[in-house]
Amino acid sequence: MTTLTIPKELMRKKELVLVPRDEYEWLVSYQASFPAEIELSPAGRKALIRARKNIKSGKTLSVHELKQKLGY
Repeated sequence: MTTLTIPKELMRKKELVLVPRDEYEWLVSYQASFPAEIELSPAGRKALIRARKNIKSGKTLSVHELKQKLGY
């Protein structure tokens, strides 16, 4: 059996995660398939700004209210 020494600094900061190699490799390849940044169109940027303003001012709907408005 292999013995590992884990530095105390990692244990204190809770920075250590152990996963099987095949799962780690899958996660790395999966993450690489996504772009680092998404470019928004001008219309998308305006919609995002409007949505953030609505959230900040409290103009939101609950799931129940949304379902009612959509007729579900």
